[in-house]
Amino acid sequence: MQRTGEALEARLEAERERIGLWLPVALGAGIAAWFALPAHAHWIGLLLALAAGLLFGLLIGWHSRFGRALVVGSGAAAAGILLIWARALWVAAPVLAAPVTTSFSAIVERVEPLPAKGQIRILALPQRRSDLPPRVRLTLRTEQAVGLADGETIGVRARLMPPPTASLPGGYDFAQRAWFDGIGAVGTILGEVSGVPGKEAAAPRLRARLSAHIQGEVEGSAGGIAAALVTGDRGAISEADEEAMRRSGLAHLLSISGLHVTAVVGFAMLLAMRLLALNRRLALAGLVLPLAAAAGALAGGGYTLLAGAEVPTLRSFIAALLVLVAFLIGREALTLRLVAAGALIVLIWRPEALAGPSFQLSFAAVTAIIALHESRAMQAFMARRDEPWLFRLGRGIAGLLITGLVVEVALAPIALFHFHKAGLYGALANVVAIPLTTFVIMPAEALALLFDSVGLGAPFWWVAEQALLALIALAHGVADAPGAVATMPSFPPWGFALAVFGGLWLLLWQTRWRRAGAVPLIIGMAALLAAPRPDLLVTSDGRHIAAALPGGGYALLRDRAGDYVRDTVAEAAGVDAPLLALAELGHVECNRDFCRWAQGEGRARRIILASHGRDRIEGADMAAACAAADVVISDRWLPRECTARWMTIDRDSLAESGGLALYLGDAPSAVAALRAGDAHPWRRPQQLSGNDEAVPTNALAR
Repeated sequence: MQRTGEALEARLEAERERIGLWLPVALGAGIAAWFALPAHAHWIGLLLALAAGLLFGLLIGWHSRFGRALVVGSGAAAAGILLIWARALWVAAPVLAAPVTTSFSAIVERVEPLPAKGQIRILALPQRRSDLPPRVRLTLRTEQAVGLADGETIGVRARLMPPPTASLPGGYDFAQRAWFDGIGAVGTILGEVSGVPGKEAAAPRLRARLSAHIQGEVEGSAGGIAAALVTGDRGAISEADEEAMRRSGLAHLLSISGLHVTAVVGFAMLLAMRLLALNRRLALAGLVLPLAAAAGALAGGGYTLLAGAEVPTLRSFIAALLVLVAFLIGREALTLRLVAAGALIVLIWRPEALAGPSFQLSFAAVTAIIALHESRAMQAFMARRDEPWLFRLGRGIAGLLITGLVVEVALAPIALFHFHKAGLYGALANVVAIPLTTFVIMPAEALALLFDSVGLGAPFWWVAEQALLALIALAHGVADAPGAVATMPSFPPWGFALAVFGGLWLLLWQTRWRRAGAVPLIIGMAALLAAPRPDLLVTSDGRHIAAALPGGGYALLRDRAGDYVRDTVAEAAGVDAPLLALAELGHVECNRDFCRWAQGEGRARRIILASHGRDRIEGADMAAACAAADVVISDRWLPRECTARWMTIDRDSLAESGGLALYLGDAPSAVAALRAGDAHPWRRPQQLSGNDEAVPTNALAR
């Protein structure tokens, strides 16, 4: 034990410059543990365990690097738990209890046009309705909301429902996101929107006017991408083009983050330096660089506000400010310490951001890029040398390709965990797309907007449009290539945690023991590769059932399911092929009320009985069919006489479990979207009826 302790101290001494990089990791680990563990007892127990770790570190001694690391790490993890717990309680707001149709007046907080879908989405604040949540998200058709602007008072009739949870295990949980955004209900507006009589429509905000102007100059999805690069408004991008951007690994260009903020700050700083250098007094006084940095900071801040100040944009702006400060004090700007400082600021400011893919993808990408270019091998390869320009160009392209490959490898576990798919050719696509966006599209847009003030922006809009069309063509070409996307079923959370820890171990340390991170990384990825496909998927409402087919595809019970349901099922199943109709398959027997089929082969063969009708059936008539089935699934309440051999699923059980993934092997098992005893605030919120005519629950019946 003494020799092990001395060896560990020697390792930490050699890595003393890197130990601080683990501070945001420890803070994030505490936040992640709070999300992963379900109940108060678990959170308190972990806090006590971390307190024990802190005390153990103090017993080892503050003079020991390992002791100090244990004290600080345990304290940071405990602080992460308390931080996200406090944040979740701080933003608490009532949530609608059940679907309801009601009329109310509201103040429009924000308008988000979705031209590609012919819709508008608004955040509204209901007025004088204590039975409604304080903030709701509403969707309406474009023709229903002519002239609708932020701050306007409207009257609507809407169909409201509580924020939906994940419909399948491993799916997107909007209820969690809505809780931290203060959204207590979502819904659709029915009929016309009424405004205040005699009041003129308010003028749209600058962001909306700028998006509309850009989309007027450049039509279609190209105009939508152009608007997304400037204002962050992605509503005019068609679903087909957006899906192609995702499949080709170019979707990051649509979210204003590091690339866009860096381009704006860099161009503003370069222009300011060129102009300020013309003044001899400023140049001799050494004020050109500080003033140019201030100009870049102002440009970045204005761009961040214009883009809506979303979390990814603010995160990138914070990182850009840290880079500018490093420039001014003469320190190396792009280091992992900068990344760690940015992550620490974001986690303290918005701890819930850790659970989202945006935070994980952006910081993983930046960490991988900097760690790669800090390595001796990459520095030797990219070092300047006396060689022909053609060799230099080839070396630069090779460097971009290597960087892209490393980033793709770093992002693959995160993409597979959140989206169940990952692009395989993203590195190649980004070698063309990033320079095209940074050096052609964004400068052309900036010049077009500048010269539009005097009516001369048309040539620059033409250049931007042609480059955007080339970008869309590149996305479709890569997305349609054979094997462009790898799909996997749900990533086991413990495997994802191991993969992330192993990746961080490889990236953050410098000495040879960093190679040990490959072990948990390989185990985590092996857990993904070994994860079996679910034999049956049942959505949380019980209406949609997907059954695995021997050839590798899936078939849906209701073939009229919409695109959203199909995409959700395909992601959970880990398939990239169209879903077939279950009733049309030869081994499935259907009547007007039920479908019956055998799932699996050999000893794992199970009989499935699924309802798809709406007529009432007596329990005595169903008893024999239910008893002959291993699994019975219904979106209605099943009578007491209906009992399957293994599992009976109906509306009551789905209310407790949420969506289900069933694995029908020799020892069948089920994975639920909702965990029993989950005490996170969005699972057990304060609820409102949404019915202003409802009798108060504390009133006595007479």
